[in-house]
Amino acid sequence: MHTVSGGEVAGILVAVFWAILVSFLAVALARLAQTLRATTKLVADVTDQAVPLLADASTAVRSAQTQIERVDAIASDVQEVTSNASALSTTVASTFGGPLVKVAAFGYGVRRALGGRKEDAPERARSNVIVGRTVPGARRGKGTRGKKD
Repeated sequence: MHTVSGGEVAGILVAVFWAILVSFLAVALARLAQTLRATTKLVADVTDQAVPLLADASTAVRSAQTQIERVDAIASDVQEVTSNASALSTTVASTFGGPLVKVAAFGYGVRRALGGRKEDAPERARSNVIVGRTVPGARRGKGTRGKKD
């Protein structure tokens, strides 16, 4: 019989420990490889889905930019039309406003002149406005004015 020396026992223990360590490392590497394959597949799927989404987003941004440019053009046109309308209003007011006031004043003067010559016509009752209310001429005590004896 052969006796096993202490060095041989130590060598066998080291070999068994080494075999267990290599087995654990092999299992860990296999799981790591499986995880890397799954990650690679996930990244490929995300890339396949992200590229069309990015293209759609780019198209949407271009379309929005076009719409913004159109709205900006419309806003500037509206501003120009508003400016033109304001200028036209000012022009019409200055062109027709003065002459219309003069015609109205002339018409008023003619009516006053023609109205003053009619002495036989009865005088209309006049009224004064006092702080927002009307007081008839008879209440003011001028009821005898314009009456002939």
